[in-house]
Amino acid sequence: MGSVHRTRALPGVANSGLIAVATLALGAAAFGQTRQGRIDVQDYAMDLRIDPMAQTLAATVKVRFTAIDDVTAVSFELNNALNLEKVADDQDHQIQASRLQQDSSVRLTLPQPIARGQQGALTFVYGGRLTGDEDSPVSGVRFAAIHPDVAYLMYPARWFPVNEYTVDRFAADIKVTVPMGYKVVASGTESNEAAPDGMVAMRWRFPDASFPGSLAVVKSDSGNTITSGGVATTFHFRDSANMAGAYGDEFGRAMTFFTDTYGVPYTPNLAVIETEAGAPNGYAAPGLVFLSPKGIGGSVNMKLVANEVSRQWWEDKVSPASRNHLWIENGMARYSEILYVEHVNGSGAMETEVHDTYVTALTVDQPPLIQTARLEDYSPEFWALTAGKGAAVLNMLRGVMGDQDFMKLLITVPQRFAWKSITTDDFHKTAEEIYGSSLNYFFQQWIESSGAPEFSMKWTMLRVRDAHVGAGGEAQPGFRIMGTVNQDLDLFRMPVTLHIETDGNPEDKQIEVVGTSSEFSVDTFGKPRPDGVTLDPKGKLLKFDKAMRVEVAIRKGEQHVEVGEYQQALAEYQKALDVVKNSSLAQYRIGEVYFLESNWTAAASAFHEALTGDLTPKWTEVWSDIHLGWIYDISDQRERALNEYRQALRTKDDSYSAQAEAQKYIDHPYQRQRAQN
Repeated sequence: MGSVHRTRALPGVANSGLIAVATLALGAAAFGQTRQGRIDVQDYAMDLRIDPMAQTLAATVKVRFTAIDDVTAVSFELNNALNLEKVADDQDHQIQASRLQQDSSVRLTLPQPIARGQQGALTFVYGGRLTGDEDSPVSGVRFAAIHPDVAYLMYPARWFPVNEYTVDRFAADIKVTVPMGYKVVASGTESNEAAPDGMVAMRWRFPDASFPGSLAVVKSDSGNTITSGGVATTFHFRDSANMAGAYGDEFGRAMTFFTDTYGVPYTPNLAVIETEAGAPNGYAAPGLVFLSPKGIGGSVNMKLVANEVSRQWWEDKVSPASRNHLWIENGMARYSEILYVEHVNGSGAMETEVHDTYVTALTVDQPPLIQTARLEDYSPEFWALTAGKGAAVLNMLRGVMGDQDFMKLLITVPQRFAWKSITTDDFHKTAEEIYGSSLNYFFQQWIESSGAPEFSMKWTMLRVRDAHVGAGGEAQPGFRIMGTVNQDLDLFRMPVTLHIETDGNPEDKQIEVVGTSSEFSVDTFGKPRPDGVTLDPKGKLLKFDKAMRVEVAIRKGEQHVEVGEYQQALAEYQKALDVVKNSSLAQYRIGEVYFLESNWTAAASAFHEALTGDLTPKWTEVWSDIHLGWIYDISDQRERALNEYRQALRTKDDSYSAQAEAQKYIDHPYQRQRAQN
């Protein structure tokens, strides 16, 4: 479905004035008795009128599709805020339709069945206001809003009839009419069209099968083009206009790096639109990137730029054939951040990013990656699995294949599957083709199964005469380490690095861990130190240990806090304390939760515990002092508050601008932020 490269001439855009307004027939009962068939949307022809001042959208959208099954009924997703006036077939015969608010769907019973392999077409006439305050198809995230200064309509808003969200690729021909003084930014080739007096009409054609279902309406004088490294990026920033120059340099560097890594993109020159609070930090469409003010921030968000630029390949050029394969798209976007950090800041920074990704990946045990469709879109679990574990799997695959073969895989996939859908099996087979050996065990363990190992190891050392072969072929003495690695995953198999500290130079050996108990024997030149044998010293394998269990519990707690589940968060932080009783980070996070709940006594106690704990990470000290200062200010204990702020300054730790924050409240007392009713 959607796997054929489609480049086609698109039909002309229908004139919305020719389609009469009609009352929809309720077809829910008939639909329930009719078997819904699968379709593959080929393209959309859209005629839109957007009024930024009235915050309205009026649309006539013709959908051409091919029947995958024998089709008598179909379903599309359409934003609940948009009122459906009419659905008609090619002969302008009205189609029975019903709206289901709970899943933002439009269900249609066709007057005549469409046989498998045959084409059909439907025309939707609809409209409504999109202020950004409506219920979003993705709860809590604004993907569409029309304002006088900017309008943005992103594909996840389902502002047009969507079939198989994130899966069914399509071409598009979009005509948008807006008042004079505005212009439209969208995907594809731009042209001007005739328009009524006082209006401007622009047409955007995108002939390849992708996701060109996003656009923006901006002021005519909007647009600041920054050229860096031969890449021209046009910014439509408002409140963040002063950041355009710095972001232009970063987009140029990122586009150049990923072009070298993944091959030629659809276009190297992007348009970047600033959205608003409540919108996602970033969202990418072909040739477009949407950034929220939070995402833009006060300094360049290098990882966000890398993530969104990489999606020009890993979403727009190639995408998953079903939502169960979303780990490829989101995992590659997250891993692109890691690759870019490695490119810019070196291997040390990359190792930090990999570790952080592994912590996130381990917060979700179920379902396996191949069952991602079970998770709610944009939920913390969804991102932890598809992006976090997806990137972790890719990093481990790199370790198995080696850098050269792995980087060849990353340029081969978007070339071979350009403008197509891909499955995990496609990715698997391409990797094996390049690697030249079976990777069944790898994909079975990390994609089709769940869980991660926790190793224990026992070993002993012997002095041997034949540990090594000399230059002349003679046996040379050395040391032999013999041992057993245990873990609890029955089908587990992975190559693992055994690091050995000796009286001479350290030595790394590769051993194969298979099943729950694996014996090994390796020889070394130098005498191993008593505590000098460790498994996977650089943390390349996704696994649990004592420290990781603490970090994972804390990360889970942070995810609960993000969605306001404070009691669940406290339970996770307590799990961390059960493992490491003096964890300053766990106590600090507990203090944060109590602070959010206005439980000042409990919060102060937790921050004091953090200060007497292991002070890992180091920033927990300075920020515990600052939080205690806030609590004392709220309690009208100004001298105690000042003492805490001064303690924060004495740490000289400026993590997250702590020093300026402490000085700010030395100068002016902290004021409690009261909830608005």
